[in-house]
Amino acid sequence: MASSSVNLEEKIPSESLMNELLSDPHCLAIISQGELVSDDLVVGIIDEAMKKPSCKKGFILDGFPKTVAQAQKAIIWVLVAFEKRPNLAIVEIWDLFNLLCPMRAFLPSDSCKETQLNAINPQSWLQVERGKFSKLSSSCTTTSSSIESFIKVPEPPIVPFFKPVDYVEVLAQIHEELESCSLQERSNLYLLQFQIFRGLGETKLMRRSLRSAWQKAGTVHERLVFGAWLKYEKQGEELIVDLLATCNKCAQEFGPMDVASQFPVEVDGALQETVVTDGEKSLKNVNFWIGDEKIVCRRQKIASLSAPFHAMLNGYFNESLCEDIDLSENNISPLGLRTISVFSVTGCLSDVPPDLLLEILVFANKFCCERLKDACDRKLASSVCTKDDAVELMEYAIEENSPVLAASCLQVFLHELPDCLNDERVVEIFSHADRQQRLIMAGQASFSLYCLLSEVAMNLDPRSDKTVCFLEQLIESAETDRQRLLAFHQLGCVRLLRKEYDEAESLFERAVGLGHVYSIAGLARLGYIKGHKLWSYEKLSSVISSVNPLGWMYQERSLYCEGDKKWEDLEKATELDPTLTYPYMYRAASLMMKQNVQAALGEINRVLGFKLALECLELRFCLYLANEDYKAALRDVQVILTLSPDYRMFEGRVAASQLRTLVREHVDNWTTADCWMQLYDRWSSVDDIGSLSVIYQMLESGEAKGVLYFRQSLLLLRLNCPDAAMRSLELACQHASNEHECLVYEGWILYDTGHCEEGLRKAEESIRTKRSFEAFFLKAYALADSSMDFSCSSTVISLLENALKCPSDNLRKGQFLPGRTIVFS
Repeated sequence: MASSSVNLEEKIPSESLMNELLSDPHCLAIISQGELVSDDLVVGIIDEAMKKPSCKKGFILDGFPKTVAQAQKAIIWVLVAFEKRPNLAIVEIWDLFNLLCPMRAFLPSDSCKETQLNAINPQSWLQVERGKFSKLSSSCTTTSSSIESFIKVPEPPIVPFFKPVDYVEVLAQIHEELESCSLQERSNLYLLQFQIFRGLGETKLMRRSLRSAWQKAGTVHERLVFGAWLKYEKQGEELIVDLLATCNKCAQEFGPMDVASQFPVEVDGALQETVVTDGEKSLKNVNFWIGDEKIVCRRQKIASLSAPFHAMLNGYFNESLCEDIDLSENNISPLGLRTISVFSVTGCLSDVPPDLLLEILVFANKFCCERLKDACDRKLASSVCTKDDAVELMEYAIEENSPVLAASCLQVFLHELPDCLNDERVVEIFSHADRQQRLIMAGQASFSLYCLLSEVAMNLDPRSDKTVCFLEQLIESAETDRQRLLAFHQLGCVRLLRKEYDEAESLFERAVGLGHVYSIAGLARLGYIKGHKLWSYEKLSSVISSVNPLGWMYQERSLYCEGDKKWEDLEKATELDPTLTYPYMYRAASLMMKQNVQAALGEINRVLGFKLALECLELRFCLYLANEDYKAALRDVQVILTLSPDYRMFEGRVAASQLRTLVREHVDNWTTADCWMQLYDRWSSVDDIGSLSVIYQMLESGEAKGVLYFRQSLLLLRLNCPDAAMRSLELACQHASNEHECLVYEGWILYDTGHCEEGLRKAEESIRTKRSFEAFFLKAYALADSSMDFSCSSTVISLLENALKCPSDNLRKGQFLPGRTIVFS
């Protein structure tokens, strides 16, 4: 077996790992033709072999790696292994060290290999357990090919969002429709509005649309779905619920609903009682027999339960004149029939156990006893408490067409999102429901329900079978063209990820046919995958010439051309939509490959100046690492961890925290005094990213964490990272050093989540405890924002003056005043 520079046809010991690789049929087929085995195949086979039990205690790769691509994969293996086993000792792997020294580009030029082999001791090159990197030999220079293998810019994904050509026109149209539509249509329009804001990445507007859909919901099912969706979007914000409770306010969308009380009673009244006589003898009672047991019932009360019973007892059947009737073959127990008899007189079911209620429900449905069925339906609905209850009872609800019980079960499932989708029983219920079953489960909110389920499933694993099933149900539930094009496009994106190209192509074509121009990007990507690069380029060119072009169109077309054309398209994409990150990243990586380091950094800094995107920070980290600027690299990886503590780099293969450990060994440690000096310098120069990095480092010392987390949240708000800012505020609450400080942080949490009055109360409570700069400032800010009365401006100014009189370092005051400016006119 051989790769591009490896001859594996030499004899190999029978017990070695390479001998196992030679048994691979793909390798044998290539070797038999006298060809070289590709790096991808070699790496893939070794990757699989390493997972075998025989390799669990360790292994030696003799003669691997031999190429840059193999070495790059090998170092990732090393880092991942060290992440799982921090005490791992790395033994000599000569070629790995030779190819991967230095960290300057992970990969040196071929001309340096011989020099490095003699000059570098591999045991000291990478002591992973101590996180050390070696320096570059002065005789070596970096080549563009080595940098290219280290710094990679992934293609922009085809996102499963609704992206109209003219956002303004579509949003205006929705606004007009909302003013004239019926109550039943309103929630669906707000859902469409949500999908558009999602495509724009406007988180606050998305939540506002969801909240409007929930508030304007016309049915119980819509309230359940959109309430659960709001709860899902606010995962991790349970603290807000607790804070609102301290202010005697409840976040209604977080709590369960009394489903039965929300359904109107639409059952027809009882049939009019009649008296049947046989001559002078009145048949007041009827004896029902269940086996050998007799149940005496009032004939006319039973007859009033349903038309079938009325016909049986008062009509022209034999039973109409009988005093004894055998019901043994109707799957009702004596206790069940006695309970029905009591209900026929009293109209209620008291203290009836769930199992007996189910029995009566089935009987009531069989004999069309609507009042009795409705009573069972509502009673059973109130007994659904756990997911197991819901799984068991949903089957009965669907089989017996019991909408109240079905809605109660649905509420339990939705309340436990996303965890309930890990239960195959729940997935089975949602995945295989037909139209009638969907109607029983979700009423007219079927499309909304499967929109939610699809989103949750895509967030868990977009390639999973359940994601596909939910999206197929979404297509089945769609009633309008706009709903269908969204469903077709989303399923097309998932099929593309799963490499089911023919199915994806059909779905994208159907979405395009319904007017979703963005789906053409999916068709172009598929054409490129199938080797029709020119067709893809022409497809995008046709779109650009036929509509008012958008940035994504030029970005997508740039994937299908080279050289100046590619550069021109990327420049045009940035001109039309400066928020697209791919053009900046591609240009930065290209400039780095030309060894124009400063221009590359300048390019990526353009986007980081207004959009703190994780992928852009990761690329800049790689640029600094390739340039051996470890101090700047450490700054960026610390900011990455501030934004996303669990972030993984290099295509998700290595934890960012692990790379920070390795890079930090090359940066001098700062004392506490050094950190404060650095923080003052960066804060005064409005270097927010640098300030975030310093705060991250200071938090490790365990000093004044509440204050530091609070400052971190202020920086993150200024950098337009609201989710990370909220997480920092919550950490500030957890680490507050005293009560009045905690009250201020709680007040800011309430204010930033739209509960202005409650935030104001927290500020006043903090001031009563202790007068402080932060409490006065919060009160001034909340009062100015919550009052529409311009006469309160003097009060706000007075509060600010009181704030400035309170002790606080200039750093904090300097951050508050420009960052929280209040304007009066």
